[in-house]
Amino acid sequence: MTTLQVRNLRKTFHSGRQHVEAVAGISLAVEPGEILAFLGPNGAGKTTTIKMVAGLIRPDAGEVHILGRDPHRDGRALRDVGAVLEGNRNTYWRLAPEENIEYFGVLKGLKRRVARRRSLELLHEFGLDDKRGVATQKLSRGMQQQVALAVAMIHRPRLLLLDEPTLGLDVNAAERMKGMVKRIAAGGQAVVLTTHQLTVAEEIADRVAIIDRGRIVAEEGTAELLSRFSGDSYRIELGIAGNGFDRQQLARLGATANGGSTIDYLGSAEGLYRVLELLRPAPILKIEKVEASLTDVFLQLTGRPDGGTKEASHV
Repeated sequence: MTTLQVRNLRKTFHSGRQHVEAVAGISLAVEPGEILAFLGPNGAGKTTTIKMVAGLIRPDAGEVHILGRDPHRDGRALRDVGAVLEGNRNTYWRLAPEENIEYFGVLKGLKRRVARRRSLELLHEFGLDDKRGVATQKLSRGMQQQVALAVAMIHRPRLLLLDEPTLGLDVNAAERMKGMVKRIAAGGQAVVLTTHQLTVAEEIADRVAIIDRGRIVAEEGTAELLSRFSGDSYRIELGIAGNGFDRQQLARLGATANGGSTIDYLGSAEGLYRVLELLRPAPILKIEKVEASLTDVFLQLTGRPDGGTKEASHV
């Protein structure tokens, strides 16, 4: 069964005479064991969509189904959801990791002995055995994020909602977090990931959905999306700084001299030979086909860079 099904979801906010259509008919699905990166510029509607999925905001129209249940009509649907929506804020900082995980496990309906056992299992799985009794506020940012994730996982949810899981982490902590998310998905749980760090999404997401101005502008497999936008793009590295060739003629062929010794060419493989003729007799060190990154795709689809900051809380 599909873990998350969203159909024609809509939400408009009203403030006086102003009306802001935050979500304008979104549909998407996430299957068991799949990581979906849900991306968009600030104010695009990501947070509103996720909060509607989590049952925190009621949609004006459309449907949300989590394993066939609507969280806005049937509270049992939320038993299958785990969420880290505000970084590491879903923990009590004065409590130790073991106390946090056990406490939230009981709140989720687990018997205390089960919550205690599950807490110890998660602490071991996340490599936090030696920090089990340390106040959470004294842990590093990366460890706090791991505790927050463990809290979200205590009741073994089938759907995990993650907001910026690697934000503010150093390289090692970010790599550990990405590895944990991939292991969670490998265990059969569906993951919806929102992030402004597009390299993270590119690395771990099976599929990408990009939202802009309340609408989905792209949704497909990560590899397929990157391949579709890569086209025929080449980078030529010369052995010397290129000053002796005709830049205007290069431009007519679709090539751009970036200064120094690098030439970028967008066009067919056949046209590449004409570019190389213009560059003679400059020595050529390397020719490589350039693949589009998720950042390139994002910029083309939204027309503006990702701000790298959190979007407004209501959108």
